Amino acid sequence: MGKIYQFIDQRLDLTPLLRKIADHPVPDHANPLKTRSAFIYCFGGISFLVILMQILTGAFLMLYYVPSPDHAYASVSYIKNEVAFGGFVSNLHRVGASAAVLMVFLHMLRVFFTKSYKNPRELNWVAGVFLLFIVMGLGFTGYLLPWDQKAYWATTVGLNILEGVPLAGGFLADALRGGSEVGMLTLTRFFVIHVMFLPGLLILFLAAHFFMVRRQGISHPL
Repeated sequence: MGKIYQFIDQRLDLTPLLRKIADHPVPDHANPLKTRSAFIYCFGGISFLVILMQILTGAFLMLYYVPSPDHAYASVSYIKNEVAFGGFVSNLHRVGASAAVLMVFLHMLRVFFTKSYKNPRELNWVAGVFLLFIVMGLGFTGYLLPWDQKAYWATTVGLNILEGVPLAGGFLADALRGGSEVGMLTLTRFFVIHVMFLPGLLILFLAAHFFMVRRQGISHPL
């Protein structure tokens, strides 16, 4: 591995870049080795770890999942019962969806109560709000994909709630459903949104979030 790294480093000069990324000072109030309350500053890192786990487990599930009303439920059942470690990965992805929402929410609570959203970090707070909505959107769109009774009716209720939003609610609900009722187009659209549109937005806002954290540093409690 060392020789492979040397070969790549001689051609791309990676060492200065890696040192710049790794040699980043952590303030004492966010260092668990120096402050007992520093664990609350770990929520952001845990959120990112859970999101990475969701991406990896989701990519595995996509190898076997079929996004059609005729085969969605059967493909999920096949993953859980026939594929090696399929049930474990499927449950990990399901639990990880709730964990991602919880950890992002806790991270934002920490930012709010330590007033870390104030000048000059207002844009980073806005990016965090969008990330929370994106993670919740991923959870909602992924809930329908098993195509069982619970998923069907939960999605129906969710879209009916969305339909009650003034002005744009009816249009958004019809666009997500693909018609007046939850059906084949709904499943297809939720699948595409779940694996394409929302992950793309997630990566974009994560990159912006990390860029601003590196430029502005970890804030001190005010």
